[in-house]
Amino acid sequence: MSAAAIRHLSRDRAFAGLIRRVGPPLLAAEIDRRCSPYEALMRAIAHQQLHARAARAILARFIALHPGCTGFPDPGMVLAHPETALRGCGFSAGKVASLLDICAHALNGTIPTRRGAVRLSDEALIERLTAIRGVGRWTVEMLLIFSLGRPDVLPVDDFGVREGFRALHGLEAQPKPRALAELGAAWVPYRSLAAWYLWRAADAAKLAARAAGGAE
Repeated sequence: MSAAAIRHLSRDRAFAGLIRRVGPPLLAAEIDRRCSPYEALMRAIAHQQLHARAARAILARFIALHPGCTGFPDPGMVLAHPETALRGCGFSAGKVASLLDICAHALNGTIPTRRGAVRLSDEALIERLTAIRGVGRWTVEMLLIFSLGRPDVLPVDDFGVREGFRALHGLEAQPKPRALAELGAAWVPYRSLAAWYLWRAADAAKLAARAAGGAE
């Protein structure tokens, strides 16, 4: 898919230049196909509004609550804990409520197994999973891209994606989500890869800004 996707995205001159600067796509290596939708959502809640290092520390304490568990703790295990135990891992009260709601929806079948998720469209999964407390469209889009490997997802609400587009085209302001969705129609059916390259553009812009600030 990568060769066809690169050819398609490179029809845009600015995107072609970005691809040359970044190099071959590494998105496939970042997809964890072993991660179930339930686990992906639980991990996403842990990472919300936190630096990755802090989220990893909280998740490590959470997993340590389940000695002898060889994989990710299942919903029944999590629901057996008092909320105070989960708070002790570092989760806020709001995140604890979200985690417990995810567990309840995993047990009642709202959150499908990985096999079940494969049979559902992107929009069907988004509609189904955003009914869960604390799970928004962006969270499900990250699951679609990085757990299920869906190739045509454009998270237009993502700051990095919009910042990458702004930097790529030398704009003064980021495009609004609706405008980016319209612009992104040109990248169908490879919008996930387009998003990956836009994240790289945002990273490069941040580094350049830091370098410029240090040179002053």
